[in-house]
Amino acid sequence: MRGHDQAGRGSDSRHGSGLTSVPEIARFLREHPPFDALDARDVARVATAAELEEHPAGATIFSQGAVPPEHLRIVRSGTVEIVSKGRVLDLIGPGEMFGHASMLSGLPTGFEARAAQPTTCYRVGMELAQEVLAVPEGLRYVARSLLVPPTDLHVLAREAGSNVADEPVATLLRSPAVVCPPDTTIREAAQRMSDSGANAIVVDLAPDGLGIVTDRDLRMRVVAAGLGGDAPVSVAMSAPAYTCSADRPAGDVLLEMLDRGLRHLPVVSAAGTLLGVIEDMDLVAARTRSWFYLRWRIAAAPGPRELADVAREVGPMVISLHEARVAAANVMAVYAVCVDALTRRMLELADARPDRLGVDFAWLAMGSQARREALPSSDLDSAIVYFSDDDGVRDRLVGVGRVVLDGLQACGMRLDEHGVNASAPAFVRSVASWQEEARSWLEDPTQEKALVLSSVVVDSRPVWGLHTGTPVADTFTLAPDHPALLRLMARFALSQRPPTGFLRGLVVEHSGEHRGRLDLKRGGSIPIVALARWAAMSAGVTSASTAERLRVASAAGTLSAADAHTLADAFTLINDLRLEHQVMQLRAGATPDDHLAPEELSPLRRTQLKEAFRAVADVQKRVDGQLRHGAA
Repeated sequence: MRGHDQAGRGSDSRHGSGLTSVPEIARFLREHPPFDALDARDVARVATAAELEEHPAGATIFSQGAVPPEHLRIVRSGTVEIVSKGRVLDLIGPGEMFGHASMLSGLPTGFEARAAQPTTCYRVGMELAQEVLAVPEGLRYVARSLLVPPTDLHVLAREAGSNVADEPVATLLRSPAVVCPPDTTIREAAQRMSDSGANAIVVDLAPDGLGIVTDRDLRMRVVAAGLGGDAPVSVAMSAPAYTCSADRPAGDVLLEMLDRGLRHLPVVSAAGTLLGVIEDMDLVAARTRSWFYLRWRIAAAPGPRELADVAREVGPMVISLHEARVAAANVMAVYAVCVDALTRRMLELADARPDRLGVDFAWLAMGSQARREALPSSDLDSAIVYFSDDDGVRDRLVGVGRVVLDGLQACGMRLDEHGVNASAPAFVRSVASWQEEARSWLEDPTQEKALVLSSVVVDSRPVWGLHTGTPVADTFTLAPDHPALLRLMARFALSQRPPTGFLRGLVVEHSGEHRGRLDLKRGGSIPIVALARWAAMSAGVTSASTAERLRVASAAGTLSAADAHTLADAFTLINDLRLEHQVMQLRAGATPDDHLAPEELSPLRRTQLKEAFRAVADVQKRVDGQLRHGAA
């Protein structure tokens, strides 16, 4: 049941002043977004329904973590402070809205709203507000405020007080999961779902994990298939069900659901206890409908030519996400999801079915694509792992790789210039061969290219075929038992230097086509990625994003908490700049790259970038000192 709005002491709502006449309210609203873009009739409806609230200085309008408000609020006069954990993150002034994300999604409020001075607000009931904000102009406004931290002043500090995407997914669970054993009848399972208001029921398959049955399963697998209500629920379930851990950020979980095409995901504790089922994030999912739609069009492309046509929309999607002020990390992750979808569809169009090829296999994304940190400038690294002892199938799979990669190039993807791709026999191997090779690098990291190849293989993720975790990368969970490898990996990471000069300037390239420009990838993000990879491997963790690796390293002590935060903040800033630069190039019809002229940056941005490079270099010096003193 939805809660009621919480008003601060002395707060009041009323009609009858000059500020509450319908023409005056309508005039005021039309001066501010999103109402300046709405139909005049909709603005008039809002003006007619609006109530004026008065809040004395210091009054709490609603608290952080409170039940969702039942009203949309627009500041008429005064100022509202947006407060998270006692810290003021932003100020909302006349004409600005607040509370709409929580009201629309039904999620707890992500911040406290407090009157900084005597303040008046117009408030509009939930039903009308939802109707008005559902039109394209309203959704565009909501999109600009959703998944974005309250203020750009905290980019480096990574404040995220009202950013739902950064909340642990467990905090968004609304009720316990509905659970049943596999022999429960379909009729009884449906009744339990109805009684609890749930859209899914989890099937306990102990000791073999979990299954799940959703409303859609009941329609498609039961009603449409003509199954009787007395059949066991196990015949309609999906099993094993994909699950997520309780502490994963909601934004990451949403991307996982997007990647797998899921609408429901069981959430489990660190001990494996089922906590509940998360749906596809209500308003967060609404924010990503365009991504779902593009992914659907990719999956529905009838041939390579049509797929290439759809792929042309990936660049404009990146531009629109940037214009909506979506964080660079989320843009990169969504871009990677779209590339995954293009890869899968190309494999399907190549008729790469295991039954036709005579072997089960998985297509591996590698590098930034595997970490979901890809941008339009990124090369596409790939490999194939097959699950057979018959090496005679390798030639067939190499042929598949060549066809798929040719198709992806036609879609505008760039292949790795060093040959790390699934059309090269060296990167098409049986799982036993991959694991044997990885173990040889662990045992003797001094052999040729062992460090480079270890770095490539650790960053791998199956995107198509037989999904069995990360069978190649998982070999490197043994890295903590191989200090020689870790020591050389650390040295390898330290060899990637940020472009800082003796006077803390920015070192640019002095010759070639990029003369006078900074390489933000090679000198900016790669040193951080390499340090995070080494630190996470030292903790026995392999496949993960750079941000997650830094969190793991901080928790395990392979990096200090301060150094991990420093690297994470620098990574955020550098990726923001990479995205801004590439969006400018996409708008101009140029090929995206990571070579930025310092004069393109504002003085503030140049200063921030120099400080970020200096901070990364300082972390490298501390890690180098630890290595020299035998502490790593």
